[in-house]
Amino acid sequence: MFTKPLSEAEKRVLIVAPTARDAEITRVLLTQAGLNCLVCENLLRLCREIQAGVGAILLTEEILFAEGINDLIAVLNAQPPWSDLPIVLMMRGGVQSPAAARVLQSLNNVVLLERPAPTRSVVSAVQAAVRARTRQYQTREQIEIIRRGEQRMTRLVEANIMGVAFCNADRVLEANDAFLRIVGYSRRDVEAGDLTWQKLIPPEYLNVDHRSMIEAAGGGASAPSEKEYLRKDGTRVPILLGIAGLEEDMTQFVCLVQDLTRQKQAESERLNSLESERVARAEAERASHMKDEFLATLSHELRTPLNAILGWSQILKGKGNSPEDVAEGLIVIERNARAQTQIIEDLLDMSRIISGKVRLDVQQMDLADAVRAAIETVKPAATTKEIRLQSVLDPLAHPVSGDPNRLQQVFWNLLSNSVKFTPKGGRVQVRLERVNSHVEVSITDTGQGIAAEFIPFVFDRFRQADASTTRRFGGLGLGLSIVKQLVELHGGSVRVNSPGTGKGATFAVALPLTVIHPEPETLTERRHPQSRVLTVAPNACVQITGVKVLIVDDEHDARALVKRLLEECDALVTTASSVSEALKYIHQKPFDVLISDIGMPGEDGYALIKKIRALSPEKGGTLPALALTAYARSEDRVKSVVAGFQMHLAKPVEPGELIAMVASLAGQK
Repeated sequence: MFTKPLSEAEKRVLIVAPTARDAEITRVLLTQAGLNCLVCENLLRLCREIQAGVGAILLTEEILFAEGINDLIAVLNAQPPWSDLPIVLMMRGGVQSPAAARVLQSLNNVVLLERPAPTRSVVSAVQAAVRARTRQYQTREQIEIIRRGEQRMTRLVEANIMGVAFCNADRVLEANDAFLRIVGYSRRDVEAGDLTWQKLIPPEYLNVDHRSMIEAAGGGASAPSEKEYLRKDGTRVPILLGIAGLEEDMTQFVCLVQDLTRQKQAESERLNSLESERVARAEAERASHMKDEFLATLSHELRTPLNAILGWSQILKGKGNSPEDVAEGLIVIERNARAQTQIIEDLLDMSRIISGKVRLDVQQMDLADAVRAAIETVKPAATTKEIRLQSVLDPLAHPVSGDPNRLQQVFWNLLSNSVKFTPKGGRVQVRLERVNSHVEVSITDTGQGIAAEFIPFVFDRFRQADASTTRRFGGLGLGLSIVKQLVELHGGSVRVNSPGTGKGATFAVALPLTVIHPEPETLTERRHPQSRVLTVAPNACVQITGVKVLIVDDEHDARALVKRLLEECDALVTTASSVSEALKYIHQKPFDVLISDIGMPGEDGYALIKKIRALSPEKGGTLPALALTAYARSEDRVKSVVAGFQMHLAKPVEPGELIAMVASLAGQK
């Protein structure tokens, strides 16, 4: 087999003819037969071309006495052992002169054709000569392969790069230094016959060696196989072994052995490195994803109450408000301000915890007092949802050392969570008791429970079981993380247990009977942001007079605010609290503009606009739509436009901007 293809020069047929016309005729005939030909005008040119490579030579008897014949003979005699350049010589019949006979003998590998020869005979003879030359090139390649192999083997044995051992079926007969280093034996051990296979090969590898021996006996050599040798000191060394027979009966063979210790160590280190990198990359991606989700949620949670606060503030500043409007507006502002204050408090608490600036006002206290205070705080919310709030507090539980305000915050957070995730008519039970050297407070509810795969992440910062735009419950995912940090600052622990989704959950806080007293917390000044007011221009209101607007938002305060702003400009407003309700109205009557929130339970704004765009134009499929949402990132804006909304407006909304967008969309229709 060739290791590389023949060059074009090595396949050439070199032609020397008595006349240029004869040479050209011959070249054309051979070229038509698929041969690569070159005409040489004289023997000197022929000698030069032979040095560049040749497949065969076609000559006529005239060149036997031509100038340069001795040069040609010298070139042919200088050929390497594998080469015997074939020559096709065309001669007229008759007796040859002694001089001609001597020249022919000097040319060696010559095929004689009697002139005039049939074209077919000439072509056939030249093709046979080229094939013979090709086999010579193959021989050259095989000789080169063998030579390189011998050189490599010689260098391998002499350089001790690889272990080489000459053996019989029982023991090692001779070995180089590299093999002896691998197995830990000396040359004296080899000479004494102590280096036997029984000592070298572990029992579990006997079958491997047996198969290699059979393979080597059948094919002359075995495929490399990984195994281990037992060193003289009893330790094991990983190796790569190849066996080749030195004799047909396999009474003697050669073993080529490579020590794989470093490779195995490097592979182990590489795998460990890859695993560490994979874990680090997954953790970084998870943290980045959590950060993005948290920022989106934070924007939503802050903008939603701020939207109601700013909107109603501007309404109340206007004229013509009835006492009922003022009372409703103040209630909405207070409710949303408290919600935003709680969000900010959670953020500040988490910031203090992360930066290590939380200080506890530790004192001897009755834990039951903190639990009762937390229960009283969440009781109105539980009553509203008709949730039974039960408490079993052991009066003999030992007092603990702790910060009353912070522990009350812990229990309020856990109770608020239970009330929020427990459906109407459910039950929340609080139990306080002493367990060994701890006082334990457990809060059990009949709420939606926690999926088993999410339980390990319940107390992680910014993690929520449902962070999608269709989630039913708000929040930043900080409450439980704050609980865990505060409890651990008191030297305690918190755990969670849930049978599964829809089966409720139990949070248990365990606090030791004594804790270390740190320094009291340092109070820091709080600053609150201010917002400018944008009034509605009179001409903007004129543009939406009589415009039929459908508002879709699951938040009552948000719907009421936008409805109030539009109705003050004489727009005709219909409100819906869900996707299904909005579609019902769209099927009943036509609208000029749709204003929809994105984050809604069950089905979100993206689902609504997708269903609307699936309708025919006559049924409202081309209804101009505005996404009014607290998801305010640039990617949220792009996503809403791609989904089918014409415009995107972030909460809190400025009345002037809202009216202008509604007027623009109404103009598009």
